Amino acid sequence: MKKLLKKLPGFIHSITYKEPGSMTCVIVEDLQVAADYLARCCEKSGELEVKGHFTNVQEALPYLNQVTIDLLFLDVEMPGASGFELLDQLAYHPKVILTTSKTEYAYNAFEYKVTDFLKKPFTYQRFQEALQKVKAAQPEITEGNTEDDHIFIKTDGKLVRLQNNDILYIESMGDYVKFITAEKKYITHNTMKKLEEKISKDHFLKVHRSYIVNINKIADIRENMLFIKGVEIPISKAHKAEVLKRLNIV
Repeated sequence: MKKLLKKLPGFIHSITYKEPGSMTCVIVEDLQVAADYLARCCEKSGELEVKGHFTNVQEALPYLNQVTIDLLFLDVEMPGASGFELLDQLAYHPKVILTTSKTEYAYNAFEYKVTDFLKKPFTYQRFQEALQKVKAAQPEITEGNTEDDHIFIKTDGKLVRLQNNDILYIESMGDYVKFITAEKKYITHNTMKKLEEKISKDHFLKVHRSYIVNINKIADIRENMLFIKGVEIPISKAHKAEVLKRLNIV
């Protein structure tokens, strides 16, 4: 990294270096000197891609709920909301290394199941020890590995948890997406492309440019239409072969 992190309002520039097999991380730290030191440690390790730096929770949260990262370096005391309040509002659970000058937060760190606790100022060797803990905690990813059984969606100004098994199908509405369950419909600002990257491939299948369905909820198929709870959903020619491949046909 030739330059230190540049402080800007909102998102602070992405670092462009990336090593094969590296993890992605974000730094949430209001002190520029501390953020710069963390960035240098990340570069020196050769194992971390710094996606950006934020100086407070209000700036960081929208980005973190849109982009999935592997590791979060998180200060506790910042202007406005605390680091723990950020963790309360995250839609997923990255590995977390707390960075703070106060040991009194150690119990909270345990409660939030953070991977490690770096007390400022810390050495590069101590940083490396924390990174090794993160690597040791990373699950082995194998083909067919079971994914999370739920997702969080942002709707009506809040995060709503939906179990995969409760979702019947997902319908595109331009810049919005509608999640249909047996009990309720939820509309969220999102795109099908982003959803395809995040939802469970074991549960869901794209059958049309505007529809993703829960495979386990398909009642029957008639030519180029499938039915879920009496609702007709089109199957496009481009997706029909994959649909038939995924079904348990005897």
